[in-house]
Amino acid sequence: MNDLLIRACRGEAVPYTPVWIMRQAGRYLPAYRALREGRTMLEALRDPDLSAEITLLPLQTFDLDAAIVFSDILPPLMGMGMALEFVPGVGPRLSAPLRTTKQIDRLRVPPAAEAMPEVLATIARVKPALSVPLIGFAGAPFTLASYAIEGGSTRHFRRTKALMYTEPAAWDRLLTKLVAVVADLLAAQVKAGADCVQVFDSWAGALGPDDYARYVQPYSRVLFARLAALKVPVIHFSTGTGTYLHMLAEVGGDVLGVDWRVGLDQARRAAQRSVMGNLDPLTLFGPWRELKAHIDAVLARAGTRGHIFNLGHGILPETPVGNVRRLVDYVHSATARST
Repeated sequence: MNDLLIRACRGEAVPYTPVWIMRQAGRYLPAYRALREGRTMLEALRDPDLSAEITLLPLQTFDLDAAIVFSDILPPLMGMGMALEFVPGVGPRLSAPLRTTKQIDRLRVPPAAEAMPEVLATIARVKPALSVPLIGFAGAPFTLASYAIEGGSTRHFRRTKALMYTEPAAWDRLLTKLVAVVADLLAAQVKAGADCVQVFDSWAGALGPDDYARYVQPYSRVLFARLAALKVPVIHFSTGTGTYLHMLAEVGGDVLGVDWRVGLDQARRAAQRSVMGNLDPLTLFGPWRELKAHIDAVLARAGTRGHIFNLGHGILPETPVGNVRRLVDYVHSATARST
């Protein structure tokens, strides 16, 4: 087993910096597009054999140091009683977004084996084929709550913030339910074979530090306290939170994942733990001389211990595959060191 990801999460010395890429099993890969042809996202997620094949695809193409289970952060909301679809060219849509306290009170808190049996079956199928760690994941309570309230992606988070400000008791009930669902889902993924888990709070940056401290941080603390009992590394990823990274670090976790808007040296000082990231995904569309310069800048800020190389967000569908391969190989060679 190549366990460099796990060792880097713990801040241990490694012979080179491990690399994986958020959304590495995605539409930029021709083989992925071929497998998904004629199948909706939900159909793919409900087929453990297909999901397992997709999970393994990037490792057959690149010398990556981790696999991440092919799934999505939103299906747990279906288990709670919400209707979800992925609209081509638009993205996820929840057809009955949360608008009333009665809707929140009706939400179920099902166990992972009932809400997402497919992802657990996918992990069971993938695990024997891997020689690198497998990452399980889930959305953070705030990010899931925002999707559930807004009904999909949003720029302004108007309805989410309105509920936070006007219905604090309902907000508390919603976040408490989501903490329970996410904690159980991640625990089930570890039991099924995940070696590490990541919590995606992709929309936390919609809040200022005061609102984060009041409306999100208390629930994240509870979640990460429960995850600490799993005894596997936990990665906490967010975007747009560069001004209050120390507050995300306070909730727990072993690794802080950040976007490209903040230097990894700054993130490390704020977090006092391992860091993950944080190449701008759009640099992969540039010429090699420019891409290499950006990679070098990330590595220079990251230091030689406790760094997992990744993008600052998910890889984009049109990304040139050759640039991804060159990135992975270059990070390995450029960081080769004696341990």
